[in-house]
Amino acid sequence: MDIARFELEFWLNPLDDKAEYNFGSSCCKPVTVGEMLELTGTDREEFFREVEGMSLHYGYFDGMPRLKRAIAALYDGSVAPEMVISVHGGTGANSIVCQALCGPGMNVVCVLPSYQQHYSIPAALGSEVRVYNCGEGEEYRVDLKKIRAMVDGGTKMICLTNPGNPTGYCFTREELEEIAATAREVGAYVLCDEIYRGLSGEYMPSMCDIYEKAIVTSSTSKVFSSAGTRVGWIVTRDLSVKEAIMNCRSYNSICEGPINELIAAIILEHKDVFYERNRKIVGEARAALNEWLKGQPHLRLACDSAGPTSYIYYDYDVPAQKFAEDLLAKKSVLVCQGGCFQQEKSFRIGYGFGDVEYFKAGLARLGEYLKELDGEERRRERTR
Repeated sequence: MDIARFELEFWLNPLDDKAEYNFGSSCCKPVTVGEMLELTGTDREEFFREVEGMSLHYGYFDGMPRLKRAIAALYDGSVAPEMVISVHGGTGANSIVCQALCGPGMNVVCVLPSYQQHYSIPAALGSEVRVYNCGEGEEYRVDLKKIRAMVDGGTKMICLTNPGNPTGYCFTREELEEIAATAREVGAYVLCDEIYRGLSGEYMPSMCDIYEKAIVTSSTSKVFSSAGTRVGWIVTRDLSVKEAIMNCRSYNSICEGPINELIAAIILEHKDVFYERNRKIVGEARAALNEWLKGQPHLRLACDSAGPTSYIYYDYDVPAQKFAEDLLAKKSVLVCQGGCFQQEKSFRIGYGFGDVEYFKAGLARLGEYLKELDGEERRRERTR
């Protein structure tokens, strides 16, 4: 399959251990197995006895029942366990849905900036990808009329991330209902990646609460601090598409590891513990970022974030990749450059790592770099 280079992964992975201040990740502070047991109040001896007795044969083909019940409980009564499919991570979830539904002779509408899987996989499978780019205007916003104008009888799927990656933009229930109405008119699916859902103090509506043909993906990686389990899931209320998804999953991974699924089930059964912990971590850091931005006239926050990242545009005459490369080389600060999201003059900054003083120190380094850019621009102005 001829597929576009996965820009975010090729940017971050080689640099992950190269920065003193790594703001590239979008995960909330990961836990150890011991911390997980302590946070959830799980009896250590009982847990290890269960693990000790587990067979290392294949696991459950559509997911451990205990895990599926815990996933279903994340939603507002709209999801039953039989609507849940356990898969290998959130990336596996998105990939499988696209493989199951996309192909030649159809179009997919994708809201940018977003996670690259949502547009590059359908394009590689031969679908026409129609992109609505929220970042092209002066102010970040989602114009639902423009999305509606892109949808027609050939639209197979509308793709969203909610809250957004990289921006943290959170669609309101009313906006989700309007998107559902648009999809319903033509019988299209809505693929909604909700991997950052839950970092709000109020119940955050899921697309599967609203639309009967929603297909929701998520995982334990971000909000639940356990990317290493590689446990993700697909939720579909439309069981007519489940067989196609299961078929692609069979080609992809067959099943998931039962030990990983057990850990994920315990975490999700105690979701409120992780919500409280990570809302505090993200809230403190986001407040520090917003305060720092008040003194940065060349930077503009795309929108308020409901996730563990924010997205920032700048007005310096510097391409996004060069900006991030120089920031890393000169100040040892790593951010996700805008090219990873098909945007220029912008970057994503993550702050879910759980040390607000570390974050503030890194912001100070970033501020030093911006002052150097100010000086370079003044010198250029004087020589014109």
